[in-house]
Amino acid sequence: MAINGRFRVSMGDVFPHGVYVVSEVEPVRDFDKSTRERPVQATDKESGLLVWSVSVLDADPDARKDAKTVTVKISASHQPVPPEAMAGVPFRPVEFDGLTVTPYVNENGGRARIAYSLRATGMRAPHIGSAKPAPRATPGEAA
Repeated sequence: MAINGRFRVSMGDVFPHGVYVVSEVEPVRDFDKSTRERPVQATDKESGLLVWSVSVLDADPDARKDAKTVTVKISASHQPVPPEAMAGVPFRPVEFDGLTVTPYVNENGGRARIAYSLRATGMRAPHIGSAKPAPRATPGEAA
């Protein structure tokens, strides 16, 4: 099979109604290398960059209650900074660059279901006036 592990997706595919930051950006702990006294931040297996996490609220009105808030892990050399808050909006809208999805089997109470891990290479403010996330130009393509 041609797909192994992560595969690239667009913001519009994953969050067609947009998404909002609802937490601080925090370092992800490497549980294998950390001790109680000495926490170690996780690094991305593919890029070697530090891994950070942020919780976001999916604006899809049809999203299941248990899927409304998701965590996106961001691989970056420095802690990513969420976009500035917009006037009159309680949450900060965000778009992710380099978004990938990794499907996996989540076994909970004897029931197995397909779950997804989201990763990105960066985050930024969405384009103003855009109801849907803006498409990203591919390398070599005019923007």
